[in-house]
Amino acid sequence: MTASTSPALSVLDLVPVRNGQTSPQAVAASLALAERADELGYRRYWFAEHHNMASVGSTTPPVLIAAAAARTSRIRVGSGGVMLPNHAPLIVAEQFAALEALAPGRIDLGIGRAPGSDPVITQLLRMSGTSSDVERFPQHVQDILTLVSPEGATLQFTSGGTYDVRATPAAVTTPEVWLLGSSDYSAQLAASMGLPYVFANHFAGEGLERALGLYRGQYRPSEAHPEPVTFLTANVVAADTADEAEARALPQLRAMARLRLNRPMAAMETVEAAQAADVDEAMTPLIAAMRERWIIGTGEQAASALRALADKHGVEEIMVSPVAAARESEPLDGADGRTRTLELLAAAAA
Repeated sequence: MTASTSPALSVLDLVPVRNGQTSPQAVAASLALAERADELGYRRYWFAEHHNMASVGSTTPPVLIAAAAARTSRIRVGSGGVMLPNHAPLIVAEQFAALEALAPGRIDLGIGRAPGSDPVITQLLRMSGTSSDVERFPQHVQDILTLVSPEGATLQFTSGGTYDVRATPAAVTTPEVWLLGSSDYSAQLAASMGLPYVFANHFAGEGLERALGLYRGQYRPSEAHPEPVTFLTANVVAADTADEAEARALPQLRAMARLRLNRPMAAMETVEAAQAADVDEAMTPLIAAMRERWIIGTGEQAASALRALADKHGVEEIMVSPVAAARESEPLDGADGRTRTLELLAAAAA
């Protein structure tokens, strides 16, 4: 691609929950944002999986995907991602086969290897009966690929008999499976399996170029994907002025700094609350370092930075995590800052 070519744009949503906002209001805001992304021509809309975080409402991607699919008509909807160690492969396969039946040709199954929470929550998830574990991650990915296919899987009993298993009785199309990661491991696994791969650039600080190099260099062509397929994620805030974009970015920057300092998490601050907060010397260098990697500015500035990022890494798609926070005057069931980010980026790309 050339530097002047605008990459295709997609959206990653963690369903942020701000101070004073209920879960129903946060979910309503995200579903409205998904509808707007569909109208604006975005390629995909993915929901993340995180657990027990006061500022994050995306705990169950399949439920949110079903709701978003019902309210959109064109955009692909999916997970970014399902954290496979938390779930039995058959359950994941059945959920996404059902989603594919609801919205044929529009479902993406992004799979990650991280737990998506702290060790206590990880233990609670595994106590619920899942047979998954991180050491068997490659086999479980392969199990899902087999189970969601129209042919399904055939189990061989030691007694000599067989047993057929399918995620859905009569599949016609299948969800597209992606591997997600922020290290060499998932890049190499995706390459060995001939699967699309996404580097989690929105939260990983280092390793992007190495991971993409390993993925492309070690890629083994598959029937579905003869060539490597990849895109990047990026934290983005676009606003009508550069100053407004900086203000909208501050609450999320502060939240990420608290997370990296292992401080208790809280609901997302409003712009006004973040601006009024005392300067925290421990957070300041972390915020400055993250600010360098985030894309913050006017619509034209942000779109130009996205084009440069795509050109630098040779990708034709970028998944935007719109991290613009809300102002106190904005409706609790709306996503004004995030919506404006998507609108400005789409206008600049056009």
